Formats: sequence, C-alpha cells, structure tokens
Amino acid sequence: MPLESLTGRAYGPHPLRVCSDKVAEYVLATGDDTPRWTRFAPPAFASVALFAVAPALLESRDVAPYTRVLVHADQTFRWHLPWMIEDALSVRGTVERVRTRGSASFVTFSATVDNAAGERILDSGSTFLMSSESPDSLSEEESEPPVEARARNDFSRPTVFPGVGEELDDMWKSASRSDLVRYAGATRDWNPIHFDHDAALAAGLPGVVVHGLLMAAWATQTGARMVEHPLPLAEARFRFRLPLRPGQQAAVSGVVESDDGRQASLKVRVASGGAERMSAAMVVLRT
Repeated sequence: MPLESLTGRAYGPHPLRVCSDKVAEYVLATGDDTPRWTRFAPPAFASVALFAVAPALLESRDVAPYTRVLVHADQTFRWHLPWMIEDALSVRGTVERVRTRGSASFVTFSATVDNAAGERILDSGSTFLMSSESPDSLSEEESEPPVEARARNDFSRPTVFPGVGEELDDMWKSASRSDLVRYAGATRDWNPIHFDHDAALAAGLPGVVVHGLLMAAWATQTGARMVEHPLPLAEARFRFRLPLRPGQQAAVSGVVESDDGRQASLKVRVASGGAERMSAAMVVLRT
C-alpha cells in the first residue's frame, strides 16, 4: 500500500491522564525543575501526548514496512492551556500530507489534545521522514559509550529574563544511553535508533542517537525557567538538524528577539562539537 493513501486518515481518540507519577517520571528523564512541576506538567510534556497517538500510525501494519528508517524531521507545538495534574485528556491524530521522493517519504502528522470539557490544550504538527530502504550514504560506525556515560547535565533552574538582543544563560546538557531508555519509557517514543545500535546503523547513523524531542525539551526549559506561571510557552517550532550521540556535551543557548511585556520571542539552539544539532523558535508568555 503506498503511503500517499494514508492522507486524511484519523487516529483516536486515545485517552491520556496527566498523573503525578507520569509527570515526575518525565521531569526526571528530561532534567527539568523537579520542585516546580508538582501541580502542572512542563510544556514539553506535549511529547507524551504526541506519543499517545503517534504509535497508532508508526506501528500500524500499513506503515511498519516503511520504517526501516524513521527520523523526526521537525515539530511544532501550540499550547492553549496548561497541563494540569490528574486531568483526563483525549488525543487525536491525522495524517495531513505525504510527500514521496524516491524511496523516502515525508509524512506530516497533526495531533490535538482536549480536556474533558472539550477545551483545547494543545495543537501539534510533526514531520516524520521514513523509508523502507537504508540510505545510500551511511555514516561511519562509532562504538557506543558506556551505558551510564554522560557529560555535564544541568537541571533547569529559575533565572532572570534578559533584554531584547541579549543572550540567554547557557545550559549544559547530555544524555547517557540509560537516560535515553528512561526518556523512551516516560514518553513511549520507542524508535529503536535511540537504543539499538544495529537499528541506528541501518538508518544511516553512526550509532544510537538522542531523541529529537528530548533536545526539544531542553530547549523549552530555557524559556520556561524565566517565568513562573503554569503556561510559560505559547508556541514553539523545532528543526532537528544533526544527530546528537549519547554522552556528548551539548550547549543550549539562545537570544531574545523581541519582547512587548506580554510575549517574548526567542531563538534557541542546541549545539555540540561546533555544530548545530537543533534549532527552535518559541514564544514565551511573560504574563
């Protein structure tokens, strides 16, 4: 079955409860501010919502043959209400578009989250690159680091809001191979390129790589830590540019592009070894 025939297919609704244990597991797996997120979940909990519905697409009998290579290319989130602990939510997904170039397909997948009152919590859009064939150009294989090896890994802590044009305080992040399994367990993002060496090689990678949405969580922390209310972000767009290997040191940095006192626009990047691994544009709600 050609992937183009999936266009318009809907999935769900799938239930999602924002339980305190699940939030605590997610906060720990992403290195967020543990004392802060006890009544609400952090913005990047959106990845848990996405993977409440995305496996219905990615693991389906129709699609599984095309996921020998499965890479998250970009992601958008738009938050409307905060993630309240013990909320019972409903998640739906839709295949919006499929573009095929040779053996590779770009699948645009939207997901929405509503609460029991029918109020919209989140809109999201994902682009998944998938293929039934290994890429022609393969990265040189690298050995995997020790399972617990990681570099400096700062936990998110409150900080002051810089002025327009000023740099954000850098955060240093790193994830071990064990951290990647913990993150996968917290989110259900079980793409094997994040824990299985052979699967990563088959996808053209040098070895296991860090989840794109884990890097996205690090990026959201740079904005959320500068405001105190439960809905710190309005929207964010992430572009996953180059893979990050477990144990590698990454720097999360950014700049304030605009600020009208109510909302501020940030440009954020995750870089390692002199190369940008992920870029993000986000809007922080100041009030």
